[in-house]
Amino acid sequence: MRITEENNKIILEGISDFEPKHVFDCGQCFRWLREEDGSYTGVVQSKVINVKKENNLIILDNTNKEDFENIWFDYFDLGRDYKEIKDKLKVMDEHLDKATEFGDGIRILQQDGWEMLVSFIISANNRIPMIQRAINNLSERYGKYIGEYKGKKYYAFPTPQDLKNVSVEDIRACQTGFRDKYIKGVVDYVNENNEDILSYRKLNTDECVKALVKFNGVGPKVADCIALFGMQKYDTFPVDVWVKRVMEEFYVEDNLSLPKIRKFALEKFGDLSGFAQQYLFYYARELGIGR
Repeated sequence: MRITEENNKIILEGISDFEPKHVFDCGQCFRWLREEDGSYTGVVQSKVINVKKENNLIILDNTNKEDFENIWFDYFDLGRDYKEIKDKLKVMDEHLDKATEFGDGIRILQQDGWEMLVSFIISANNRIPMIQRAINNLSERYGKYIGEYKGKKYYAFPTPQDLKNVSVEDIRACQTGFRDKYIKGVVDYVNENNEDILSYRKLNTDECVKALVKFNGVGPKVADCIALFGMQKYDTFPVDVWVKRVMEEFYVEDNLSLPKIRKFALEKFGDLSGFAQQYLFYYARELGIGR
């Protein structure tokens, strides 16, 4: 991978397995929005960045080499060999062979655990446009102002301290729906106990999931999503409606319980379960498999 810095841009040449549409539209993130030119603009760690693919180049706009080294290299998981992962998954069975080919270029973003905790509470029984709207409302009202990018104002995701004095009614006004009380409960717990959500990364996967499900509004599937996308626990397997459908279509009997589907997947895919889940989820949702 060759890295060039010019005109407030970082240009990555020779990078493989990075397809922005597959990365940002595979259900793992909510603050990345597609622009008219096919690029994606996102907010990460109080930074606004635009990502575009042109031929074999990945162009990161509104950033510099220092931020690339300190933030974006890890965030986009650029130190991981996704070809090696896909090669291991492909030989497991024909379904993963097809799913990894279809989702070629997916990378699992290394996102912030606190933001993922609140975001996936909001995601429960919710549609992506509504999730995005609620998260943006929370950020605009209570997050720190970052600045403008191409004429649009951007705000950081609010910290627990930013939300300390926010009421359930205030949270509901951000269009979070019935999840308002769960978000308030998490905010109060973290502030009152001086809880460091990011410390959950140091726990093993089972301990991490157990620590997360203690919060009201965090069930097993939501906890697995937070663990995978916010705590970098790749040996977990969130089972949502699309994953359930694709697993029933290819691997397990119909109407098997979600915990049993998860157990089957963990035994089959092992340490690569989280990666298998992303390829299978994207494959099933985009093609309507099992609908």
